[in-house]
Amino acid sequence: MSTPISGPISVRTPARVSARTATVTTLLLAALLLSGCSGSSGGGKGAASASPSPRTDAASSPSASAVPDAAAYRRWGLDKPLAAPPAPPATKLTEGMRSGATPKVIRRVPTDDKVVFLTFDDGAEKDPEFVKMAKDLKLPFTMFLTDDIARAGSGYGYFEQLWGGGNRNGIHNHTLSHPNLRTLSADAQRREVCGQQDVLEKRYGSKPPLFRPPYGNYNDATLAAAGSCGVKALLLWEATMQINDMRYADGGKLRSGDIVLAHFRGPSELKGTTMTQMVANMLRSIERQGFTVARLEDYV
Repeated sequence: MSTPISGPISVRTPARVSARTATVTTLLLAALLLSGCSGSSGGGKGAASASPSPRTDAASSPSASAVPDAAAYRRWGLDKPLAAPPAPPATKLTEGMRSGATPKVIRRVPTDDKVVFLTFDDGAEKDPEFVKMAKDLKLPFTMFLTDDIARAGSGYGYFEQLWGGGNRNGIHNHTLSHPNLRTLSADAQRREVCGQQDVLEKRYGSKPPLFRPPYGNYNDATLAAAGSCGVKALLLWEATMQINDMRYADGGKLRSGDIVLAHFRGPSELKGTTMTQMVANMLRSIERQGFTVARLEDYV
């Protein structure tokens, strides 16, 4: 119920109804009205005071139709759907940053939620089966695209099928040509980073706020260049997808808020394994370790 009930509830009764009957009727109506508000999950104003409110914008609140079913998962060789992620935090890590500020460097998202975040880099493999899989599983992930790699073959049109208007799967910056940025001058770095910002803005209407440096290599000049053209966060990672399982930067297992690095890769680079098989292996590992997948853009 959008408006909390306040003040006494008045029930008008005919004169011939006894006082006892009127009292019972009043109590029943009051109980029904109050239960209509308390049955929602924290929708009233008072319920939000104990803890930070979750985000309620359309992009971070998928409808029931966005929930995958068990049959969809079985079609891709998975036993059951991933658990639904919790409501995202009320404030994102980049919220309130001023224009041109030095981007935040993020390896892991600070959260106690049992969630991890999937990211796919480059854009070399354009497997149409992965488009079907992503739609079937309603899978949230973030893409970091390199212009000269993404343009090859079927081009950016492939990633637009995965993007879906940006409400689930974001498209972000991975430079124009995938160089080791630390080997370049400040001006050359700016051309690589800001050049791809311009490409993506032209295609999608705005500059992406997230950037991943190729190979994870960056320096102060990288941060300055990225900040100058609208980047709010430089995204690294804590786990890397291999063909059958993941490699971890620390501890040999996933932790809450881990960012997982994968790539758009096909059988020629995966020893005969398809991209959809690789992703299925990754989802099995995530679920086996007690985690689910959340949308990175809802936290960062």
